[in-house]
Amino acid sequence: MRLSNYFLPVSKEAPADASIVSHQLMLRTGMIRQNGAGIYSWLPLGLRVLKRIEQIVREEMDRSGAIEMLMPTLQQADLWRESGRYEAYGKEMLRIKDRHDREMLYGPTNEELITDVFRAYVKSYKQLPLNLYHQQWKFRDEVRPRFGVMRGREFLMKDAYSFDLTEEGARAAYRKMFCAYLNAFDRMGLTAIPMRADTGPIGGDLSHEFIILADTGESAVFCDRELLALGAPGLDLDFNSDLVPVVEQRTRYYAATEEMHDAAAFDALPEERRVSARGIEVGHIFYFGTKYSAPMNAVVQGPDGQMVPVQMGSYGIGVSRLVGGIIEASHDENGIIWPDAVAPFPVGIINMRAGDAACEEACVSLYTQFAKAGIEALYDDTDDRAGAKFARMDLIGLPWQIVVGPKGLEKGVVELKRRKTGEKIEVSAEEAVRRITG
Repeated sequence: MRLSNYFLPVSKEAPADASIVSHQLMLRTGMIRQNGAGIYSWLPLGLRVLKRIEQIVREEMDRSGAIEMLMPTLQQADLWRESGRYEAYGKEMLRIKDRHDREMLYGPTNEELITDVFRAYVKSYKQLPLNLYHQQWKFRDEVRPRFGVMRGREFLMKDAYSFDLTEEGARAAYRKMFCAYLNAFDRMGLTAIPMRADTGPIGGDLSHEFIILADTGESAVFCDRELLALGAPGLDLDFNSDLVPVVEQRTRYYAATEEMHDAAAFDALPEERRVSARGIEVGHIFYFGTKYSAPMNAVVQGPDGQMVPVQMGSYGIGVSRLVGGIIEASHDENGIIWPDAVAPFPVGIINMRAGDAACEEACVSLYTQFAKAGIEALYDDTDDRAGAKFARMDLIGLPWQIVVGPKGLEKGVVELKRRKTGEKIEVSAEEAVRRITG
């Protein structure tokens, strides 16, 4: 993409009401624009990141055996009355009526709707286990929407819902999602810590939040340092194997959100292993048994011929929230530092002398080589000053930068910069391409 043809409305300053780094940087880089309290338009650069995160989540859900579908944003109020949550959910739910005076709501979550889909089609235990998921926009009417996409009113969520005949099967489904989440966050360049958490309005008796550490995190978290050293289960994990040891390895250490914190248990850890920090929730999983299936009559015929309510679980990832969370965890004084897997463009090419035939030829050659390798580069072909080009490229945080200038070309080299470390080296154009494409 040539920058001269792209829509990238960057600015030097963020609005005064943007109080956290991710909100400031998303506005400054032209990733989003607010059009109402807690409601944002996703501009081209932001949308590219959002789609990359969405695709990683999709791949890891598919890998675990979940099946993608799509549910509507508007739901019937009657479904929520069946579960008993319509009145209990509170003012965060946006309730509306259509022209026929039918009561509707803008879905804040999808337990009722997916249960209705399930009960319409699944009648036998032989059709189980089943895990259905979607990635859809939701709305919660927060009293004080703030922190940009970190706590907005409209947001993109991945919701998965598991259905099993027995509690044992449901807990196995829970473990699959536990592992899939760790793999997904790891692919995004994040170290996510699973912490036992309050189930809240979703309900149930087993719940974990997935927390990434950031100085500007929304809440206090406490964990054993040993957890930080554990890697993700890995993309070669067999989801049909016994995952109990994998999960137990990551839940036997102390880890708790502020609401679930046990000071005595935490203080019993050796001092050097105590981590007290700020954290950002990026995922939440629940097992809640028959909380929805029993009142909504989502039953199947078991092996003995008896009709029984299915055991269910719910698993959410804040896809749009992750964009802000990643920035909070990965930035410096110059701007964003995108992990490779979620960057809007893997590499930026900077032409130091727009209009110079040799520089243009070298830049186009680089751009073409990346395109042939399946990589879309952002080519800064503008006639802005060098300092402005460098500042803009650092601000938007692309993992690699290639600087092409007349002096370097005379020596047969370009400057290759790694945004994360700031390291700069002079290499041939071919070597720059090789290092980035691998």
